[in-house]
Amino acid sequence: MLAIKNALIYTMKDEVIEDGFILMENGKITAVGKDIDIPLEAEVIDAEGRMVTPGFVDAHCHLGLFEDSIGFEGSDGNESVDPITPHLRGIDGINPMDITFREAYEGGVTTAVTGPGSANVIGGTFVALKTYGHRVDDMIIKEPVAMKIAFGENPKRVYNGQKKSPITRMATAALLRETLYKAKTYLEKKENPDPTKRPDFDLKMEALIPVLKKEIPLKAHAHRADDIFTALRIAKEFDLDITLEHCTDGHLIAADLAKEGKAAIIGPTFGDRSKYELKNKTFDTPRILHEAGVKIAIMTDAPVIPLQHLSLCAGLAHKAGLPEMEALKAITINPAEIVGIDHRVGSIELGKDADIVIFDGNPIKDIGAETYMTIIGGKVVYKAD
Repeated sequence: MLAIKNALIYTMKDEVIEDGFILMENGKITAVGKDIDIPLEAEVIDAEGRMVTPGFVDAHCHLGLFEDSIGFEGSDGNESVDPITPHLRGIDGINPMDITFREAYEGGVTTAVTGPGSANVIGGTFVALKTYGHRVDDMIIKEPVAMKIAFGENPKRVYNGQKKSPITRMATAALLRETLYKAKTYLEKKENPDPTKRPDFDLKMEALIPVLKKEIPLKAHAHRADDIFTALRIAKEFDLDITLEHCTDGHLIAADLAKEGKAAIIGPTFGDRSKYELKNKTFDTPRILHEAGVKIAIMTDAPVIPLQHLSLCAGLAHKAGLPEMEALKAITINPAEIVGIDHRVGSIELGKDADIVIFDGNPIKDIGAETYMTIIGGKVVYKAD
């Protein structure tokens, strides 16, 4: 049993508790509030008034799939020889012993949603996992969480170099439609009561069945406004759930996106405008979309931005006008809700995973704020010297 006392607790459920207590047992939060009796057998951590938050959640990165300091040998995020690869699973390419996992939880990020890159029109599935551990199978929170698809420059660039389709936005959309239609037909035949009329097993089509049944959403890489609208158009055509990833032009079409009612996972906003479709990139985007009524999360797209700098990205969005509490929500409860793992992580509540971070300072308002302690599953995995 583990207890925290004398804490400034940001529960992320619209409550801040001063001089608060948290009790944890068997990896779960068993009590949170003021004036809680601490059992004698509990190991007690005195927060000494420090800020305490749920572990941060990055809703879109490629942690473990593009290993640090290696190059090709550790680059496992894009099978860029076939534009249609829904049967790929992020879990099969992740190396949890990469140093970036340790850097993530030392920076307060305890949950990462990671998976394939954006070379392919359909790239494969993402997984939500804890950032502490040595075996992916034991770190999983939810798998799969989404099917990655991509629009815009990336598929065009990759396959133009190979002189094969798609080299236009039209072809990207057409390949996606064609594959979804094939998957729909495959599912209909598979569910035929007459076994003689069922199709031969097709792993690519099987991988898309959870999408068609709305068990997982499409995770749509789209920066430019027209690509965002194409993603939404196709999702409507096939009656599919979808989340908008990157959403760089989101501030230009905020009213439209609010009407659509889909979540936006924004970033990576820090850094250069490395391609044309990023020319409108700004930290104003989270504020404008929030004000329009769009649920937002902020991502690093690691390794584009190292995962431990997720709070820095939220802090820069706060500097651009996003309210402090909304900036915190964008890296805690909002991404957890968007991904469908909020029953486990994203807030400090009774029964949730004991993933908790203690900070020396406010990481949203103070760039110099350091992680004092990280707790994952009720276990202290990092403590500052």
